[in-house]
Amino acid sequence: MAMQFWDIEIWSLLITLTILFLGMMVANSLRRIIGPLRRSLIPSPVLGGFIVLAFDFFVKTVFKVDMFNNITVEALTYHGLGLGFVAITLRDKDPTDNVKKERSTIMNYGIVVVATYLLQGFLGGAATIALNETIGNVFPASGLLLPMGYGQGPGQAYNWGNIYQNEWGFENGVSFGLTVAAMGFVSASVGGIWYLRNMRKKGLIKESEYDEFEETHIKVANKNEIPMSDSIDKLTVQVSLVFIAYIMAYLMMLGIDKIVETGIMGNFGFNTVRPLVWGFNFLFATFAASILKGILAFLTKKKVIKRVYTNDFFQTRISGLMFDLMVVASISAISLSAFLVPSFVISLSVLVVIGTVSTYIYLDIVCKSVLSEYRHEAFLGLYGMLCGTNSTGIILLREIDSSFKTPVAGYMVYQVMYASLFGVPMILLMGFAPQSYKNTIITVIALVVLFVLMNVLLFRKDIFGKNKKKK
Repeated sequence: MAMQFWDIEIWSLLITLTILFLGMMVANSLRRIIGPLRRSLIPSPVLGGFIVLAFDFFVKTVFKVDMFNNITVEALTYHGLGLGFVAITLRDKDPTDNVKKERSTIMNYGIVVVATYLLQGFLGGAATIALNETIGNVFPASGLLLPMGYGQGPGQAYNWGNIYQNEWGFENGVSFGLTVAAMGFVSASVGGIWYLRNMRKKGLIKESEYDEFEETHIKVANKNEIPMSDSIDKLTVQVSLVFIAYIMAYLMMLGIDKIVETGIMGNFGFNTVRPLVWGFNFLFATFAASILKGILAFLTKKKVIKRVYTNDFFQTRISGLMFDLMVVASISAISLSAFLVPSFVISLSVLVVIGTVSTYIYLDIVCKSVLSEYRHEAFLGLYGMLCGTNSTGIILLREIDSSFKTPVAGYMVYQVMYASLFGVPMILLMGFAPQSYKNTIITVIALVVLFVLMNVLLFRKDIFGKNKKKK
């Protein structure tokens, strides 16, 4: 029987999107109306996610129906991350290009980011191993989701929670990862407010006066770009490029998956490579977008294309939309029934405390010593990013650097190159750890060793500089 327009399947996705967007709009209105809520620095998508989650719980309890399909919001979380990274990569230039030459400082930021991941990872892993030994019924490797939720954000928290749940039997793994990520946003706000309050007490800053909706010097179009509206709308072109690049990424991942299916890699292919490939859709998306960007640049150079097709303004807006949607969807996808399991709540609470306190203390030490030139800006930007997402870091940074006069925002953008390189061993360990209890213990030890090595590299001038002076 043919599907009819009144069938719920026709409207399901639109209803889900409307609920998520409505949650963000309500949250944004509440932030504008309620002063303390606005000063909490919790982003509207995060607050919107909690509103949708609470309302969904109310509807399920009272009316015994689901407000939306959880598979849909999980898919939005997964694809929102990849599509957002495509849009970021397709931008022609970044306003922070002037910091590109400061390689040593940018590398230090990348090292700090990876070192914080490692710190969160080995403390989280050690905590859940200890909890499993004491209270029992705790998935030993679940603590490794702390850096994925705090450091990487909801997209990666979902990806790894899903892998641990479906591949290695971690019950409620998806909800655990997403809840860690959601609490990361709260931790970023609480820690950020605490730090700002201390700065105000010391007279280092005044009350923030910037309007969160105020944006200055916005350049909508660059020279020689395609017209705003022709036979095809300019925004349509931008969205088309994003989806073309993302499908290119899908084909790459599918190609690797087909190789895995041949069995040439053995169990390593099925147990490690496949989950890593599909879990890191955003890296393949970034690579595919770079290829597409290179193809367009080549065709322009050869005069095959006479106009510039990508537009920075629209690509920035698309990435913002995708990341906002990813955040609100990720929190909405949390299963509250998991909170009825005592071990779930206890391990989650322990990880949140460990993640918040350790990240705050470590970054405070590092920013005082290695990143001292812009110590406070570096702390707020990195703390927000390493508990929430890049946008959370920017929100905190704007409290003391509203016009981005310092280069910290640029450092936060370009450190990704170094963080991606230095972070490879940890990513491989994430796939290795859940395979057995022994593997989890080995992983925690390996993370400690990597953390020490990262800090030797970070404090290289202090360590090796002193040795040279002694000689």
